[in-house]
Amino acid sequence: MYRIPVLSPEGNPLMPTKASRARRWIKEGKAIKKFNKLGQFYVQLIAKLADSKTQPISLGNDPGNNFSGIALQSAKFTLFTAHLELPFKKVQERMDNRRMMRRGRRGRRINRKLPFHLRAHRQKRFNNRKQGKLPPSIRANRQLELKVIQELCKVFPVTDIYFEYVKADVDLTSGRKGARSGKGFSAVMVGQKWMLKQLENLANVHTIYGWQTSNLRKHLRLEKSKDKAEQTPSSHAVDGVALACYQFLEYKAHHSANNHGHSWQGQVLITPCQFMVIKRPPVSRRQLHLMLPSKGGQRRKYGGTITRHGIRKGDFVKAVKANKVFYGWCSGDTARQISVSDFNWKRLGQFTASKVVLLQRSTGLICKQETDFVGATVC
Repeated sequence: MYRIPVLSPEGNPLMPTKASRARRWIKEGKAIKKFNKLGQFYVQLIAKLADSKTQPISLGNDPGNNFSGIALQSAKFTLFTAHLELPFKKVQERMDNRRMMRRGRRGRRINRKLPFHLRAHRQKRFNNRKQGKLPPSIRANRQLELKVIQELCKVFPVTDIYFEYVKADVDLTSGRKGARSGKGFSAVMVGQKWMLKQLENLANVHTIYGWQTSNLRKHLRLEKSKDKAEQTPSSHAVDGVALACYQFLEYKAHHSANNHGHSWQGQVLITPCQFMVIKRPPVSRRQLHLMLPSKGGQRRKYGGTITRHGIRKGDFVKAVKANKVFYGWCSGDTARQISVSDFNWKRLGQFTASKVVLLQRSTGLICKQETDFVGATVC
């Protein structure tokens, strides 16, 4: 069944082991149990093993605009799958609001009774079109994927990373996606190049095109859901599994006396494994004030992660109300109460601060264990 990550006494990742063996190690005092920032359970050995050799483990990353899929695969086991909900739309919305508020503030401080050349217009400080920076929305997407991959590489001995590469060059004259004029580029391409450069620090990186991923997924007989927002393994995690299987399968030409052609060669075993849904806590960043003034023309402070009760927004907590126990994430507070929300950030209720217990500090991620990923044997 499932494989549990194992670390050496020095903190180096070893080959994962069976859950029963991990429990026996803990019971016999040979290992201690730990959890990483994804909420994954793993064990760290106290004494060195006689055999600490590792085998190839590949990671498949299927990046997207709103959702991404990630999977870990060895030759005999599927080790981990995840569905990432990316913050693209939320970051875009917040950047638009920030731009609108900034333009409003600058417009209010200009004295329009003066001639134009005497008004307090903000002068241009630099040409912001030549900085080579990533748009905030795309940067947030790639940083979330990178953070998850870094956490996985800390507990699994990942040797290769397979990244689905998208050609998205843009012709500035025609505006057509994929046109190769040499005069323009896509921000998606810039984000991919930045991501590949970061992944090279973790393992060997290989780029795979989308049509190659599709062909291998069909060969593996993995079903793909048409609903991309669906929080199931068949939405994006299956593409991550297909990408990771490129380490063990190869599309080769074959010739014989009667026929010739191409076929998949190699062997890999896809097994049931852990499946998680991961996203950032949608906590509002700290701002000077609310966008709209309240009664009396006063604006209260808005955003931030600090509360008045020692618990931060995004912390995983246990709350009790009317003899019922609730588990969720801190999402706000009042003078005497703390708001607790579920994974979809819908408020479960407001609880008295003394009845809310901190279970885990915020890691910048909220993760939910979903139904298991089920695979099939493929040769």
